[in-house]
Amino acid sequence: MTDWHAPDALIAHYTDGSLPDSDAWSLEKHLESCTACAGRVSEAVRATAAGAVLFDVREAVLGAAPAPHTPPAPAARIRFLWAAGPAVRGAWLPAALLVALGAVVLAYGADFTGARPLLLALAPVVPVAGVALSYGAHADPLHELIAATPSAGLRLVLTRTAVVLAVSLPLLTLAGLVLPSYGGPGAAAWLLPGLALTLAALALGGWLGLRAATAVTGGGWLCAVLAPALATPDGAVSAALTDQISACLGGAPAQGAWAAAAALCAALLAARRTAYDRLERH
Repeated sequence: MTDWHAPDALIAHYTDGSLPDSDAWSLEKHLESCTACAGRVSEAVRATAAGAVLFDVREAVLGAAPAPHTPPAPAARIRFLWAAGPAVRGAWLPAALLVALGAVVLAYGADFTGARPLLLALAPVVPVAGVALSYGAHADPLHELIAATPSAGLRLVLTRTAVVLAVSLPLLTLAGLVLPSYGGPGAAAWLLPGLALTLAALALGGWLGLRAATAVTGGGWLCAVLAPALATPDGAVSAALTDQISACLGGAPAQGAWAAAAALCAALLAARRTAYDRLERH
């Protein structure tokens, strides 16, 4: 980009062929990066006798050019499945199913009254773990090749994150809905914390790598929610867990804070998006 633009006289000499070669080369170099001057030159050329000839040549070239190729839909689907595949294979999906079914079994098989609070405590960590396990050399045998493609980096991470969220959000929320009510936050109360922790893991992944970032965010959440409840005397774990979940997830202030945290992490991730271009960090 430049603030300099070609004078009208210079363009006039260029279009009538009277401009010295050295000046013409300099002007053509300028036209490569100046859309405004290129448009003025184009208009000036069209106004000359050569304009009609150039128009006919342009139409002939466009008429002979092959039609734009539209990739068939199956190829697009194959590319999407190839990009999203690691997000739904391996140990993460069975672990997500185990968390959902385990809570249901505890509630109706073992009559555990803290099944829904326990599910709400574990659910935010499930998508975080899924994201960490779906990207990197540990998760994809072709990671080095994939990382060299134009769709690698943050774009590929976000594709797999979307797949992880599309699986875990309905699965765990539906599991929470079938659990007995306990007077605390509802089955969907974990959604914003889960989103915020996932974005926090992605943002921190730019510095620490995804697995270390997952350990920090997911481990920090579990320690903050489960540790106080497990430290209570026997028989009071359910009540303590309910109090912890209510304090962390219940009410508009807590949900508003999680929404603000999610927005902040998303902004930080956008600012750090180029960090995912460096293969050795992940």
